[in-house]
Amino acid sequence: MSIRVGDFAPDFILTAHTGQQVSLAEFRGRKVVVLYFYPKDGSTVCTKEACSFRDAYEDFVQAGAVVIGVSSDSLESHLTFARGHRLPFVLLADTDGSLRKAYKVPSTLGIIPGRVTYVIDKEGVVRHIFSSQISADRHVTEALGMVRRLAQS
Repeated sequence: MSIRVGDFAPDFILTAHTGQQVSLAEFRGRKVVVLYFYPKDGSTVCTKEACSFRDAYEDFVQAGAVVIGVSSDSLESHLTFARGHRLPFVLLADTDGSLRKAYKVPSTLGIIPGRVTYVIDKEGVVRHIFSSQISADRHVTEALGMVRRLAQS
């Protein structure tokens, strides 16, 4: 069974490329969380997606959200990727796939890790899900639209 809009988002504690431990619980009551899963650091579509989140980052912050990227890449890979593209948000290393499994992120053709974005409100409830392997920019526009709607309510 997959995570659906209206479900409580599974909590997590993972290490970010910055070395800090990041948990969903730390944002509860304070920030909307945009949690986006992507297949691989440095791939063409993943780079486009990360740079789109980077370019819209201030809009997310102004609307009261934090952006968190997740893939199975190592912390070292994340650090290189984040530095190389000046990413202002954290990238979490889900090296064992446990967070991807907790969120039930599907694979494409059974082998390519899925690209799914979750918008989680301040109470920890999933308010929006967008899944597309190829529409990298749309992940950002979909997420930002929902974050802005949540900020107005």
